[in-house]
Amino acid sequence: MKVQPNTETAEPAVNLDAMRAYRLGRLRQELNRRDIAAALLFDPVNIRYAVDCTNMQVWTLHNPARYVLVAANGPIILWEFHGAEHLAEDLPLIADVRVGTPWFHFAAGDQCVAKAKEFAADIAEEIRLHGGGNRRIAVDRVDTIGTFSLLAEGLVIEDGMALAEQARLIKSVDEIAAMRIAVAACEEGVRRMRAAFRPGMTENALWSLLHQANIELGGEWIMTRLLCSGQRTNPWYQECGPKLLKEGEIVSFDTDLVGPYGYVCDISRAWICGETRPTDRQRELLSVSKEQIEHNRALLRPGVSTTEISELSFRMPEKFAHQEYLGLIHGVGLGDEHPVAVPARFAHRGVKNSVLQPGMTVSIESYVGEVGGPDGVKLEEQVLITESGSAALSTYPMDETWK
Repeated sequence: MKVQPNTETAEPAVNLDAMRAYRLGRLRQELNRRDIAAALLFDPVNIRYAVDCTNMQVWTLHNPARYVLVAANGPIILWEFHGAEHLAEDLPLIADVRVGTPWFHFAAGDQCVAKAKEFAADIAEEIRLHGGGNRRIAVDRVDTIGTFSLLAEGLVIEDGMALAEQARLIKSVDEIAAMRIAVAACEEGVRRMRAAFRPGMTENALWSLLHQANIELGGEWIMTRLLCSGQRTNPWYQECGPKLLKEGEIVSFDTDLVGPYGYVCDISRAWICGETRPTDRQRELLSVSKEQIEHNRALLRPGVSTTEISELSFRMPEKFAHQEYLGLIHGVGLGDEHPVAVPARFAHRGVKNSVLQPGMTVSIESYVGEVGGPDGVKLEEQVLITESGSAALSTYPMDETWK
């Protein structure tokens, strides 16, 4: 099955059958490598990776109403939300679709424990049938009642999130093609934001244009609301609100966009509002941020570890160091993921050491702003790790409004 992108750009088609088979193969390779009988997945991102079936993704992030069991050497069973079983009809990887047993309080009320026991008994029976005597299962996300119920069935629980993220590390040709389509949709949204960008509009109104474009072009949702202006850009992480944009202010934003096919476009830009020329101080913020992005991108090549990237990374000028961004790079796929590298001074936090490989896709991040300063600049680029270094996935200019 070949699907053409829902954009006007000349992007390559995505072979969904090949992409789905590749992802399932990666997941099962990890199961067998770790000697685990099956993966029990609740996280909608991991369900998407395993079987490409979606349903109420944001709602099911906090309501475990659907789950999938991927046997290492057996069938794939999807327990779906009641009434939604038909959503998997055209997905050949799934052998069996059943109605899930919701035990969370919203659905089960005072019957939470009893319903959790029913759920665990179903899982244990499938492991008995298809696990070959292996009682180890990888679970990515389950609450306390669910965990105790699985353990009471004699199952041994392993870290399913670590397993899934390891599987997701290396992207196939079709995954990269899908990600390019997601980037194209995101950057079209950014172009629409830029066209409407003016003093007097609200942060919320500007941010809404990215959402509208993403949905129109086949995208799905946006993970954060990170757009702010003026003083609200310092410190970072303030989300958009009703504040009016003012002439001469910096507006910084981080797209965190889940686009077509569920793939992420995670880029950041900083703009000057109106026709006012940026001040020398504002130009310094942009210059340092661009320098950090360029320096750290030059480190990205196969065989380099995230520890080495941390050690060799850009050294932030002292006056900006206290608010330096924690993540230098992070993987992107169907969500934010591994590998992760942090500035050298944060290495004590125990971030997992990973070695870059061709086929990984990562975002490179920077934030520059003085403590107590009037504003700050957030930049981020998305790249593909190649055989010789990295290739840009994001193309939107970083300094478009800095006249």
